[in-house]
Amino acid sequence: MILSVISAFISTIGFSIVFHVQKKHLLICGAVGAIGWLIYLLVNERFNSSVIASFIAALVVTALSYLLAKKRKTPITIFLVAGIIPLVPGLGLYRMMYAVLNKDYSSALNYATLTFEIAGVIAGAIVIISLLPLLWRKQPK
Repeated sequence: MILSVISAFISTIGFSIVFHVQKKHLLICGAVGAIGWLIYLLVNERFNSSVIASFIAALVVTALSYLLAKKRKTPITIFLVAGIIPLVPGLGLYRMMYAVLNKDYSSALNYATLTFEIAGVIAGAIVIISLLPLLWRKQPK
């Protein structure tokens, strides 16, 4: 598990470099990605569901990104996009395409369904955390 989290940290930094993130934010982006991946691994081990694990990890990554963006006075996308990278269901897409090429359409459909579920819960988690500040804001009287 430790090697997997370290790999997530390094890969997140790599993607951050590709996205032209400033050097002062690289380690923090890596930490956000590693924390998100650690949460994913722990929840997946507990519930044995990659969909639930992706949802909770995406909630944590989004909340952490919002907090860091406020603290460091930088756009949230700097931390959010980089932090979500380890959670993106790329393996599911690969397996789906491999199954299609092998004409195993039932497996391809299963992989596609799981991949779209994971992508949907990641997007949903981002939306939920993004809407919370609007709900907590004091309404004008």
